[in-house]
Amino acid sequence: MSSIFYRKKPIIGLDISRTSIKIMSIDKTRMLVHGYGSINLDSQQNDGNSNDNVEYLAQNIKELLKNNIVGQIDSNRVAIGIPTSRTFSRTFTLPMKEEANIISAVNLEVEQYIPAPLDSLYVDYRIINRSKDELSVLMCAAPKKMIDNMLDAAQRCGLEVAAIEPNVNAISRLLKKTEEGMLPTVIVDIGTSATDIAILDSDIRVTGGSNVGGYTLTLNLAKKMNVPIETAHQFKVLNGLNPGPRQARITGALQPSLHKMTNEIKRVMRYYTDRFPNERKIEQILIVGGGGNVPGIGEFFTNELLMPARVASPWQLLNFGNLEQPAKQLRSQLSPVAGLALIRQEDIYD
Repeated sequence: MSSIFYRKKPIIGLDISRTSIKIMSIDKTRMLVHGYGSINLDSQQNDGNSNDNVEYLAQNIKELLKNNIVGQIDSNRVAIGIPTSRTFSRTFTLPMKEEANIISAVNLEVEQYIPAPLDSLYVDYRIINRSKDELSVLMCAAPKKMIDNMLDAAQRCGLEVAAIEPNVNAISRLLKKTEEGMLPTVIVDIGTSATDIAILDSDIRVTGGSNVGGYTLTLNLAKKMNVPIETAHQFKVLNGLNPGPRQARITGALQPSLHKMTNEIKRVMRYYTDRFPNERKIEQILIVGGGGNVPGIGEFFTNELLMPARVASPWQLLNFGNLEQPAKQLRSQLSPVAGLALIRQEDIYD
C-alpha cells in the first residue's frame, strides 16, 4: 500500500542551474499554478563538482522554500532539471535482433562519442521508435558528481527526488502543449552564457550547444557601441534587430555572435537529417530562454536558416489564478521548471 500512496504524491519542478534555483507547483488537471519561486546563485560557488557545493545548494534551497515562494508548494517530491549543457544526448539505431544487447550498445555509444570516462557518468536510455528491422534509442549521460551533489542537497532539505532530466526535455514538454510542439522542431534555448539546441520530434532526438548567450550579446553591444553594460542591455531588449535609427549599428554588433549560433543550429540540423534521413522533415524553430529577449531575433533566424522561426510564448497554457504573476523578464526563465512540474507519474514509471 505504501508504494501506491508514494506514487500518487504530487510532483513539483525544481530547476537547478549554474546561476539560479527555481521551483513550481502546478495542478496538472486545471493547469493551475499553486506556487513558484526563484533564488539567484553565485556561479563561482556553484561549480557542481566540489563537496562544498552540496552545502551551498542546500542552504539556497532552504532559503528559497522559506522566503521566496509566491503561493504554496504542494509536495516535497520533486523532478529536478539539470543544465542541458552539462549532459550528453544522442539518438542511434540498433538492429532489432540486437535488442537483448542494448545496454552494451549504449555503453559503446558513450565510449565512442562522449569525452568523459564511462565510470564518471550516469547513463540512461529509452527506446523511442520501433520499425520492422531496427530500434531508435535515445541515450543521455550526465556527470555523476554533479548529479550526486544535487541529490544530496535536495535530500538534506527533506525533498524526495522522483526524476532528473535535462532542461531541454522539460521545455519540450511545455512546448508540445502550447506551441505546435508536435511538429518536428528545433528548440533554441538562449540562456545567460550559453545556448542549448535540440531537435524535438515526439522526443528529444539530438542536442548541441554554443557558448554564446544573452550576456554575450550585451557585451558585444557594449564593446562595439562604446556604451556601459546597462545601456547596451537596454538597446538589446528595446531596439534589438528591429528597424530604427540604431538598427545598423546594433545588427553589426550582434551578427558575429548570432551567426555563431546559427552555424551550430545548422550543424545540429545537418547531423539529424544525415543520421535519420527517413524521419519527418523539420518544420519550425522555437526560441526560448531569457537570452532570447531581442526584438527581431525570430526574423533573423528565419532569414538565416530559411525556416519559420519565432520566440515561443508558452505562458497562455498556465493559469496563475489569484497569484501575483512572475515579472515579465522572469517568465521565459521559468519555462524549464514549468515543464518539470508537468511531469506525470506515467512519464516516470513507463
